[in-house]
Amino acid sequence: MAKKGVGITVTQHILQQQRQNPEATGAFTTLLNELIVAAKVISREVNKAGLADILGSTGRINVQDEQVQKLDVFANSVIIERMQHVGQLCCMGSEENADLIEIPSQYPKGPYIIVFDPLDGSSNIDVNVSIGTIFGIYKKTSDETDIEMLMNDVLQPGLNQVAAGYFIYGSSTMMVYTTGNGTGVHGFTLYPSVGEFLLSHENIRIPEKGKIYSVNEGNVAYWDEKTRALVDYFKSRDKDSGRPYTSRYIGSLVADFHRNLLKGGIFMYPADNKDPKKPSGKLRLMVEANPLALVVKEAGGYASNGNGPILEIQPMEFHQRVPLYIGSREDVLIAEEFISGKRKLG
Repeated sequence: MAKKGVGITVTQHILQQQRQNPEATGAFTTLLNELIVAAKVISREVNKAGLADILGSTGRINVQDEQVQKLDVFANSVIIERMQHVGQLCCMGSEENADLIEIPSQYPKGPYIIVFDPLDGSSNIDVNVSIGTIFGIYKKTSDETDIEMLMNDVLQPGLNQVAAGYFIYGSSTMMVYTTGNGTGVHGFTLYPSVGEFLLSHENIRIPEKGKIYSVNEGNVAYWDEKTRALVDYFKSRDKDSGRPYTSRYIGSLVADFHRNLLKGGIFMYPADNKDPKKPSGKLRLMVEANPLALVVKEAGGYASNGNGPILEIQPMEFHQRVPLYIGSREDVLIAEEFISGKRKLG
């Protein structure tokens, strides 16, 4: 039996949602459509990466002090080149760029800002692990046009996002997105034969409580006692609370998040002392935590930094890092209790 809604393209879906908002214009649809084109190009390249000499590292280090993969460079350039001419953006922000990306003077500008991680998990592409593109879209808050003055417009709490989502490039390519404000979370699968994303997962809801915990336990030596107690809680046996949980960790944020969104569970990347330059962990607030936090919120879940909602954090800089606990609401609330010191094991 066909799933309800299959056959609806992502463009049709965006237009339907737009009609529910009397203030909406076609500008937003144009913006998302161009991003979708970029994702199709990236998906095609990812699928043939092993044959096209674009696997592996470039030998360069990016602004995050991380090895730049060849596919990172490709995905970043595709998104920038596709998005800069749509006429709806005042600037862009990428995980791969130290500074904000200016819209060239020959192109018209608009009221929106897009921030993105062009290829999350790209270090895993050599071993054929699912990777993805994460994005968040904001509306500017001032009349500024100078790129040097736009940072205040960019540094908004995640609650202000007008849309957020991700593309996952795996056994199939999917787009999962939300426009917030109770519109829900919807997933679309790319059908290669027609070249369109078609609705495959309507109104995704994450279970209130999961059975999976996802964390890199190889970092246990660098965790504080609260974090160790939290992970031990999920591993310990207790029939009444359905423990122990199953451990599932891929090492690709998009892939781990996507599985837990559909199945239920919690993804954790806590603060640690592994790298003195990254005391808050490795994940970026603006391009990773905020977009996924809005997605999980609209799906009925929760995202926290251990002390409060991710979406309420006021960013201080674009490349700010943050601890992340995200997934099923009950599980994340338990994580908050441990990390804030309100709860102890035993």
